[in-house]
Amino acid sequence: MSKSNYLNRRELTGALLARREGALVVPGLGSPTWDCFAAGDSGEILYSWGGMGLCVPTALGVALARPERRVLAMTGDGELLMGIGSLAVVGAQAPKNLGILVLDNEHFGETGRQSGLTGQHTNLCAIARGAGIANTLDVTSMDQIDALAELMFHAPGPTFAAAKIALTEHPWLLPEKDGATIARRFIAAATE
Repeated sequence: MSKSNYLNRRELTGALLARREGALVVPGLGSPTWDCFAAGDSGEILYSWGGMGLCVPTALGVALARPERRVLAMTGDGELLMGIGSLAVVGAQAPKNLGILVLDNEHFGETGRQSGLTGQHTNLCAIARGAGIANTLDVTSMDQIDALAELMFHAPGPTFAAAKIALTEHPWLLPEKDGATIARRFIAAATE
């Protein structure tokens, strides 16, 4: 059943963010935040420090508050599963400007790399469709990067993709840690 461990997480993140064209980005805690920072720091990225399970709800709030801006939520499989009910709220609210990308390594990377659920029978795209997010994509190859960018940044939302990534270790590149500073610069960038 597993389709895991095809993609390099940091390479995928960098290639996708190079195509974001001014979209606001809400990465989840840990690897998504570090990889967004490694791809190039920007005030349009709302870095997360310790808000496990809150990536999608936060991105939903940003998308509803700024309907004229495209918003990308980029999270991991463990964090999404922790806040899985947020997909139902996204489906109900149906923001046209929201894309959700799950970096799925089939492990709980932030808590010790225990085997996760998505390597067994849990299909995140099927769950998203069941929650009312009709436009989904399973990503297993870098050849899909243009289709992924189109889905995340241009297709009418809400959209959802799950990218099967390798369980790898990359050097930590850490953005600003002060929440007030991160929030102020994001608000300034989001309201330009």
